[in-house]
Amino acid sequence: MKLYKVLAGNGTACHGGHGAWNLPHGKRPGKWMPTIRSINPRIRGYHLVSRDQLIYWLGPAIFEAEGRGEHIKQDGKHVFGQARLICKMDTWTERAARLFACDCAEVVLPIYERKYPKESAPRLAVETARRFANGEASAGELYAAWDAARDAAWGAAGAAARAAAGDAARAAAWDAAGGAAWVAEKKWQTKRLWEYLDGMLG
Repeated sequence: MKLYKVLAGNGTACHGGHGAWNLPHGKRPGKWMPTIRSINPRIRGYHLVSRDQLIYWLGPAIFEAEGRGEHIKQDGKHVFGQARLICKMDTWTERAARLFACDCAEVVLPIYERKYPKESAPRLAVETARRFANGEASAGELYAAWDAARDAAWGAAGAAARAAAGDAARAAAWDAAGGAAWVAEKKWQTKRLWEYLDGMLG
């Protein structure tokens, strides 16, 4: 089973923890990190993720990795007593990350637009972000579109909260439907992410 580690580009942690990992050099893996004994998923150990878990841990850089020694498997990660980085996934670029985020947003935009058919700011923000990723929009255009979308989203969130207040039955039904929807969305997002990482898109 292949495993992965998400870090900042310089090899430092971006999801908690501290210190820097030993980076790969060319085709040579990085050196094994020092052994950690009595690992604990919340406190001690090297956290790696499987292909299906990666969607929860995205960040600036993704590395193929391997672990050895003590091992604890959880739903969201694998924890090892020792680990090393094998190679950096060069297909995960800033452009790929932006385009993937746009893809994810576009999937759910119709839900928002059915509720707010006259509100175009979120779609404009996604379109501008996609153009920015492709070098076709300026940073100023991107920030302006983002500000407009944020204002629209805050207004919609406030209206939804007021409408849902005191309606426990509706909230329970929403939770049940939302759980199934999230399973389907996670499956789609994972497939889409790996299309970028496998070089099929971008």
